[in-house]
Amino acid sequence: MTLIKKILLPFFFAAALMPALVLAQQSVKVSAGKEQGVGQKQLKPISNNLFGVFFEDLSYSADGGLYAELIQNRSFEYTPGDNKKWQPLSFWEYTTAGFGYGTISVESAQSIAPVNPHYVLLNIDDPGKEGVGITNSGFDGICLHAGESYNFSVYIRQVSAKPVPVKVELRGGKGISYGQFAFKTQGSGWKKYTGTIKAAQDADSAKLTVLALAKCKIAIDEISLFPEHTFKNEKNGMRADLAQAIADLKPKFMRFPGGCLVHGDGLDNMYRWKNTIGPVELRQQQRNIWNYHQSYGLGFFEYFRFCEDIGAKPLPVVAAAVSCQNSGGTRGTGQKGLPLAEMKSYIRDILDLIEYANGPVTSKWGAKRAAAGHPKPFNLQYIGIGNEDKQTDDFRDRFKMISNEVRVKHPEITIVGTVGPFPSGEDFDLGWAFADKLSVPVVDEHFYQKPGWFLDNNTRYDSYRRTKSKVYIGEYASWGNSLLNALSEAAFMTGLERNGDIVAMASYAPMLANLSHTSWNPNLIYFNNKTLAPTINYYVQQLFSVNQGDLYVPGVVKFELHNTGRDSTLAASCVKDSRTGDIILKIVNAGGKEANAAIDLAGINISGQQAILDLLKGNPADKNTINDPKAVQTVSREITTAGLASYVAPPYSLSVIRLKTK
Repeated sequence: MTLIKKILLPFFFAAALMPALVLAQQSVKVSAGKEQGVGQKQLKPISNNLFGVFFEDLSYSADGGLYAELIQNRSFEYTPGDNKKWQPLSFWEYTTAGFGYGTISVESAQSIAPVNPHYVLLNIDDPGKEGVGITNSGFDGICLHAGESYNFSVYIRQVSAKPVPVKVELRGGKGISYGQFAFKTQGSGWKKYTGTIKAAQDADSAKLTVLALAKCKIAIDEISLFPEHTFKNEKNGMRADLAQAIADLKPKFMRFPGGCLVHGDGLDNMYRWKNTIGPVELRQQQRNIWNYHQSYGLGFFEYFRFCEDIGAKPLPVVAAAVSCQNSGGTRGTGQKGLPLAEMKSYIRDILDLIEYANGPVTSKWGAKRAAAGHPKPFNLQYIGIGNEDKQTDDFRDRFKMISNEVRVKHPEITIVGTVGPFPSGEDFDLGWAFADKLSVPVVDEHFYQKPGWFLDNNTRYDSYRRTKSKVYIGEYASWGNSLLNALSEAAFMTGLERNGDIVAMASYAPMLANLSHTSWNPNLIYFNNKTLAPTINYYVQQLFSVNQGDLYVPGVVKFELHNTGRDSTLAASCVKDSRTGDIILKIVNAGGKEANAAIDLAGINISGQQAILDLLKGNPADKNTINDPKAVQTVSREITTAGLASYVAPPYSLSVIRLKTK
């Protein structure tokens, strides 16, 4: 992501050679009736990891979003550094409804751990009729579903001599109770207490209250509430509906955790993966570059596990030992490099990340992965170094140090870097020159452009050099979520398939946005606490992703044009899925009139007379919204192959036709 205070940042990248990534360059000629089943067409091998997803924690897409935790500021670590209006008790209320009284304070003298320094101390003189405690409103209210269970946990240090009765309750307005349970504290020292509440009815703005019911002094920290049903029922897991929407894209990879988030707003704000693993109460939280807080409950272990759960290859990104060039704002400190004396330790962290993902349980970091519940390696194949970094000597020197060390120690890992946030310009040109010099296997191009740019750049990669670096389009989107925006992206994506021998991967960005806290538009999926709204762009991504192939078949679709020029609103591609033998046609008509597409069925060895048509169409300004999430969506039906010789593509439509050859 490239916007801080709505200013696009110019940046750059590079990486290390990985022979295993290189795709076959030659065309493959096959005969009719052979295994490929596409007549005499010249097939071109293309990437089988072409379409994936990119997750960055912006617009509350982690805390308050994909990460299923329902309590905001659960460990009292919010500060004015996160947001000028915040402090450790933000989103908490001191609760004395039954005429109880005492004092509340935020302390740090005897914390759970130095990395989690703050906790609340309740000194209760009289509990009154209902007890004294604290109440949390969650992220704009806590959403509950009747009959579902919610798992509560808290750390309490009993300061008083006697055990303290504690009540935990989910409440609504006017005294409504959605469910509760009680327990007693047991002795001194920090202890974890857990319980489950079954919601008595639906609610979209519930609050969680924790009350001490006796005169006492207790310290409280790390108050958590999770839905029992998370995605795949994982502990410390993901919100089920959002995670399922991502899984339904069937992405071949997932890039995480950013983005601008990775290199941070200054060196002290750089994302450090080691701070995000282990027990959540021992993770060192920090400010999010997008001006809120990162609890790191969603950390690298959870990212790796989620990739495994959805069948996507993990593509973690680490900073190239430099901060964002826009650090401190446009007139701030700018890009800074880690002192060279710290580079050995920083590179060690990156090597440890690879060991954490892939090392045996007998290794130091493989043992930590196993201790988290995953003895099996995560099969890491890629690592991104840097994000849109400004092409400077500080960046180049540090990137080269990192890539050289990773290449020597882990030649099996493919390094992915960047050539800036724009499709052209100084950093783009300098970035490619640097990538050539280092023989970088994959470089990461980013662009956010108007629909016309995507329509006009369908052929962008036709002339790219096939002997140099592969391309990963790590972030791209047209500026909007209308049908026309989505179709312009679809037209562009047919060019990615056609050039899938040089374009190794591509991912739309950003993916998720909380409607109450959106810091960037457009996004692929918008959500609130109750539901979500996949955009039309989402359905385009899904149609391409679930219909990927590994061979490109040229010359199958030709449009009947009324003049000899090219119509940029029309685009098509044809791929073969070798696993199933299916031939998949994608036909885009981003114009206002029907378009006749001549499909060369004679060149394809079709086995039957039926095909599946997935059609996405509507008016160009149509949008899916949270109030009308299905205004435009894919409609599937069976069709006969007899009419495909001259297929009529409706105005403003994407047609995906799947044909059997076996």
